[in-house]
Amino acid sequence: MAAITLTGLKKSYGQAHVIKGVDISIADGEFCVFVGPSGCRKSTLLRMIAGLEDISGGTLDIGGRVVNDLPPKDRGVAMVFQSYAIFPHMTVRENVAFGLTIAGDDKATKDAKVAEAARILQMEHLLDRRPSQLSGGQRQRVAIGRAIVRKPEVFLFDEPLSNLDAALRMDMRMEIGKLHKSLGATMIYVTHDQVEAMTLADKIVVLKDGLVQQIGSPMELYHNPANAFVAGFLGAPSMNFLEVEVLSVGNGAAVVRNGALEAVTVPVRAGTPRPGQRAQLGIRPQYLAPAPAGEAGQLRGTVILTERLGSETVLELQLPDSTRLIAALTRDAVFDLGTVVNLTFDPAMTHLFAE
Repeated sequence: MAAITLTGLKKSYGQAHVIKGVDISIADGEFCVFVGPSGCRKSTLLRMIAGLEDISGGTLDIGGRVVNDLPPKDRGVAMVFQSYAIFPHMTVRENVAFGLTIAGDDKATKDAKVAEAARILQMEHLLDRRPSQLSGGQRQRVAIGRAIVRKPEVFLFDEPLSNLDAALRMDMRMEIGKLHKSLGATMIYVTHDQVEAMTLADKIVVLKDGLVQQIGSPMELYHNPANAFVAGFLGAPSMNFLEVEVLSVGNGAAVVRNGALEAVTVPVRAGTPRPGQRAQLGIRPQYLAPAPAGEAGQLRGTVILTERLGSETVLELQLPDSTRLIAALTRDAVFDLGTVVNLTFDPAMTHLFAE
C-alpha cells in the first residue's frame, strides 16, 4: 500500500480556480474521507488523485513517487464510481475480471483473483449472474470487486452509496469498513453524508469552495471544530447558532448574552473574540435538555415542530427573539405545538465563534 501527500494542489478551468491550494497527508493504510456540501470540489480532488483530471499546480505524491503527469493506469490506484459502471451483458465473474482481461492475465490467474475478491465480498453465489439479476448493493459489490482484483496501492471511492436506499446504505457502509480492516489498504472516500464520514474515517478532510477547512479524526472535528462551518456540517441534527454579544474575555473564557439568553460564561476554543464583538454561540441539539420542574432554565422557546423518532424526540422551537432552535431530547417525550419549554445546557459544551 502507499502513503499519499498533496502539496499545494490546484485545479483551474481557465480563469475559474476550483481547487485553491490543498495540503493533505494520508498515511499508509489510512481511511481518509473527503466531506463537504455539493459544489465543494471534493470529487474533483479525488479525480485529480486518480488521474482523471489534470493538475494545474502543486504536487501529488503516491508511495514516494510524484505522479502529476502519470496516466491513471500507472498510479497504482483503483476507483469505485457513484454509478456502478458494470457491463450489463457480462456476468459478475466477467465484470470483476474485465480489467485483468484487458491487462492480458491468463485464465488461472484471473480465476484465482476473482475467487479471492468474491470471498472477501461474500458474493461467490453471484458470480454467474448478470447485473439485471442483482440488487443495487450487489451491483456495488461487483464494482468494488473489480477494484480489489487489481490489487491497487490506493482505493478511491466517489460517493459509492448515494444511489442506495437508507437501510442498504447502512449495510454497505459497514461492509466497506470491514473491507478496509481486512485489506489494510489506503482508502480515500468522498461523500456529502457526514454520518458516513464520522463512522468510516480514520481522518476527515472538510472542504468548502475548494479549500480545506479542517483535517482531523472524526471526534476531534466533532468536539473541536475550527470554525462555524465545520461545527455546523458535522453532527445531526446540525448545531444551533445563537448570535451573541461578547461582554468580557479572560482566562480562556468569555461572557456572552443576547435577547433570549442571560449572560453566561462559555469556553473560548477557536480564535479570541473581543469585548463588544458579535459572535456565534454554537450549541449541539443533543446538549439541550428540559429544565427541572419549577426552574426557568437558560433558554425559553415555543414548540413549532415535533418529530418523535422513538429513540429521541426532536423539537424545533422559536425563541423570544424569533431565533429557531433545535433540541434533540433523549427520551420519548410528548410536546404539543405551542407549548412553552424551558431548556438548560452545560456552558462548557458550547462553542464560540467570533464573526
